[in-house]
Amino acid sequence: MHEVSLNRVITDYLTGREIMDTTYEDLRQALARMLVEDRKYPRESIRPKYELFYEVAGESQSAVVDLAVFGPAGEPLLALFFCPGEVGTFVRESVAAARIHLPAPFPLVAVTDSMELVLVESRTGDCIADGFHAVPLWRDLPVLAGEHPCPPLGEERLLKERRILTASSGLGGPCCGGECSL
Repeated sequence: MHEVSLNRVITDYLTGREIMDTTYEDLRQALARMLVEDRKYPRESIRPKYELFYEVAGESQSAVVDLAVFGPAGEPLLALFFCPGEVGTFVRESVAAARIHLPAPFPLVAVTDSMELVLVESRTGDCIADGFHAVPLWRDLPVLAGEHPCPPLGEERLLKERRILTASSGLGGPCCGGECSL
């Protein structure tokens, strides 16, 4: 299932701007609220629907991080992805997206279906914790990210990660006849 517009406007929890409501937006909004209210993340550190642009075989591609978290100096810390299915099947493509972020990868990735959540380090792709309690408090996030650094990848490895992301994104079949939208 793809994200589809519900043809109504809501107010974004993080930005206060009016946005189109979609089939997944209520979940994205709930995750943003959890980060701010429960985990104490500053709103300004979170970027919703953060788009990653990249190229594969001369063709422009993009991927969306549902909630991208950055540190005070703008350093990437956590990429959070909502997945519409078994969490484990979305981890590899989420890690690929985190790894291709430039100028530096996101060191941590959280993948959730709203029932289950896994926290993964980008460098190895290993799960380091699971459950919603695995999302670190804001005060602990920079330290945890520092304990699991993901250095920038070389061009050859970047190309492989971009191909993995492109292939994974294409596995869902044709996109709803053009109905999907951010």
